[in-house]
Parts: sequence; C-alpha cells; structure tokens
Amino acid sequence: MAVIMARPDPTSDAPGVPRVTSSGAARDFGLLASSPGADAERRARREDPAALRALEARVAHDLACLNYPPPEWVPPRAGPDGAPMLDVLVAGGGMCGQTAAYAMRREGLHRVRTIDARGEGREGPWATFARMEMLRSPKHLTGPDLGVPSLTFRAWYEARFGLEAWGALHKVWRLDWRDYLLWVRRQVGVAVDGGVGLVSVAPARGGLALGVAGAGGEVHTVFARKLVLALGREGSGQPRRPEFPSLGADPTAARGRVFHSMDGIDFAALAGARIGVLGVGASAFDNAGLALEHGAASVTMFARRARLPQVNKSKFTSFTGFFRGYPALPDAERRRFYAHVFDEQVPPPFESVLRCDRHPGFALRLGEPWLDVAADARGVRVTTPAGEHRFDVVIFGTGFDVNLVDRPELGALAGSVLAWGDRLAPDGSAVGAELSRFPYLGDGFQLMAKDGSDAAVAEALGRIHLFSWGSTLSHGAVAGDIPGLAIGATRLSGAIVRDLFVEDAERHHERLIAHDEQELRPTRWWGGDPGAGPAGTG
Repeated sequence: MAVIMARPDPTSDAPGVPRVTSSGAARDFGLLASSPGADAERRARREDPAALRALEARVAHDLACLNYPPPEWVPPRAGPDGAPMLDVLVAGGGMCGQTAAYAMRREGLHRVRTIDARGEGREGPWATFARMEMLRSPKHLTGPDLGVPSLTFRAWYEARFGLEAWGALHKVWRLDWRDYLLWVRRQVGVAVDGGVGLVSVAPARGGLALGVAGAGGEVHTVFARKLVLALGREGSGQPRRPEFPSLGADPTAARGRVFHSMDGIDFAALAGARIGVLGVGASAFDNAGLALEHGAASVTMFARRARLPQVNKSKFTSFTGFFRGYPALPDAERRRFYAHVFDEQVPPPFESVLRCDRHPGFALRLGEPWLDVAADARGVRVTTPAGEHRFDVVIFGTGFDVNLVDRPELGALAGSVLAWGDRLAPDGSAVGAELSRFPYLGDGFQLMAKDGSDAAVAEALGRIHLFSWGSTLSHGAVAGDIPGLAIGATRLSGAIVRDLFVEDAERHHERLIAHDEQELRPTRWWGGDPGAGPAGTG
C-alpha cells in the first residue's frame, strides 16, 4: 500500500526538524537556502579583493616554502610518432581530475596534460546537472588543498567574504565550490584544456594511443604512458535510466517529457507543469525543489520503499583509518562493508527535503514503484500498483550505474576489464549484482585484466587508472567525495610515480653512474690529491 506523506509545517518544533525563522541578525541562511530572500542575501555578501590578493601572496609563499613544483625527474620517452610521450593524460578536469594533476605536479611530474570535454567553469557537475543549493558535506572539510592551509576552502572564503560570513555559513554554496576549485587550479598552476574530450583508448608501444577531440569534432592521437580517468560520478558507467515497456515502444514521444536528473532541463519551462519524479535520493529531491521554485504546479515523488532511509551509513566511513586501511582488507571483507552501505541506501540531506516541503504542491508517495511509463503528445502516463497518474513531465532521479563496458572511450578494452563479479560470486541480491559490476582495481587504482586476456591488452589496462566513483569498492570513497579526496589523490600519484620510476629503472641507473657533482671541489681535498688545493689554486 502506498504511503502518502503530508507536507509538514517547516516552522514546527517537531523533533529533528530545525525551526525556520524569518528574521534575526544571527540567522543561519544556509539552513534557509530556498526561503524568500536567502539567495539575495547570499549575493549581497561583501567581497574583499585586497584580502584575497593577500591570501594569494601567502599561497605563493607557502608553495615556495614547499619547493613546489619540484624539478622534473622523469626522462622523456619517445612515442610511436617520434615525439616525447606525455607521462600522464588526465581525462576530466573537475574536482578529482584537477586534484590528481596537482598531486602529480607535487611529485615532479611535468609532462601531465589535463583535458575536459566542457569549457572552463563547467567541469564537473557544479554548474551543470548538480541542482543542490549547497554541498552535502560540512563546510570545514579539506581535500583539493592537499594539506596546504592557505589553499583550503575556509582560507579562500574568509579572505573573499570575511570572518563573519564564514561563521554564518551553514554549508558550502554549490557555485562557491566551483569558484573555489577554479581558484585552487590557478594558484597551483594546473591547466585544463577545455572543450577537449577523450574518445578512444588503444594499446601502443610503451604506452597508450589516446584519441582526443576538440569542439570541432576532429580526432587526433596523443601518446601517453599513463591515463587517469577522472570523468566524475557518471564516468564509470552511464546514467541509470529505467526501462519501461511503453516508454521503449515510442522513444520519440519521450523527448522533452522524460528526463534523467543528469540531463539538461529547462526548469523555467516547467512553470505550471505537473511533474512526476522517480526516486527519493538527493538528486531527486534537488530536481523536485528546483522545479517547484520555478513555478511547477505540482511535483510528486515516488519510491519503492515504504520508508525513506534515515541514516547515512557512508558518513561512518569518513575517517582516516577507513580510508587508509580499507584497501588492505580481504575481498570478502571489503564487499561486506559496502554491501551494508548500499543496502541501507543514503537518505537525502535534510536541507533538500525541507526545500521541497516548503511548497504546497509537493507530495511524496512511498511504497509505490513505477510499473510503466508511456509518453504521448498530451504528457506522460505513469502506472503504479495504486493506479495511473498523469504528468506533463517526469524525471528519473535514479542515479548512475557502474559498468565499464558502457564507457565508449574504452572500446574493445572494456570487455577485458576485471570486475568484482569475476573475483567473488554475487550473493543473489540486487545489491550484490550491482557491486559485482564494479571494476576490480589494483593498489594504484589501475584497471586489471581478466584471466586469459591478451598480454598487450593486459599491459594497456594496467596503464589506465580509474579515479572516480567506480573505484569505491576497491579503495573506499576517496575519488569523488571530499573527505577522502586528498588521501585518494596522493595514493594515485604515488602509484603512478612508482610505476614510472620502475619502468625507467635502467635509465635511472645510467644517470646514477653518470652523476658527477663534485662535492669537495671547493676544498683542498678535491680530487683526492692532498696537495691539489681548492679548484684553481694549483
């Protein structure tokens, strides 16, 4: 039986519901993100350009004190075209990609190129399909700074808006986080080639042949010894779009009426519309809230479960011991941890729920799964066990699937990628089937090949490092979520540095033999001749 939740009064003093006030000098407008005037208040913050310039000078000094960037040490290696290969190509210039590139630059890797299919400021989800008002994470978390205090979000925010603004902030505003990431990128000298996407990966002698395409669509080949796939939450598979009999029968009718939460949606065009949303995760609530704020007549959300998840189990894993120790666990233990997290599911943030509950047109139908979806010129018909519902537009807030065979860049290589299901038999549950599709990664996030794979394919896969959500079952949430980002990025960079050194060990040995820095030249003992004296004295 469906459970239809009535809209609670957000100003109530019910346990667990923060009281919403409309005035007061100490008002925390982060909690009231969608209340009248909150956005204007955010935009009215006073900026201090001089303080930000002073912080940037401090950053430059801090990095100089850390000898950043260190000298290049990797000997150049010619590619099949005769030109020096890149040491690393990073595909994806969002939070994970730029932090990985920064971490490698800190290790003395200079031939690193970072690309992103979108232009500057549109990397990652922040200015595209992320529709939350604020990040899920607490404001004090660090990560993209890699331990440099002057590069933290707090340092940037306090310098730009002042100490009082930092104290009043509840959680980080979404576009502030985007602006902060761009600022960090500039400070550490990580360049991102925007409008350039990775389209193909193939083995090559001593590395990989990578097809990249610009805005014009022309593909050219870049040779690199390593590839980091930092393509975001969707970069390990595809958006999860449920299949329904009637929807598949006429996909043309669904255009402009059936969306995934990742799609570009003209929310202003939804004014006065009746909208159905499948799913009750964070993105589902964010899309519902944004539609209501743009004047949707009604938004009805549906879920299979009779009760919303109440506890975010993944928050438990956000401590150093888990991030560092989890990869060392036996396979069965690692799967046991995340099977519990996935089975419990993640509740939507309370801010996102309150954002929707403020609107009289919002309804939540629990325990009512969708059985069929049919689109036509008049709208969308959704069939559930309780009957039929008519909407003008529906949105799938159903997240992303992890399955590398769905990634077009990998082409024929994808079929040889070792998955968790190849290591451990699925337990027969839906969660077990989902986990079995995650790639089974090595200690440096590198892809591994299935038994019996061609040697050249296996070598190529070992040169590809997956630094995104798809690495979670192998490494924990250190490649996408902020709390573990620094640990993940330094683990990745350390592994790549190790591999490059080992591969060039013979050349480094030759350089060792040739090394001839005469330490004692200024002394009378230079050259081992007690009578020779300092250089130039005879």
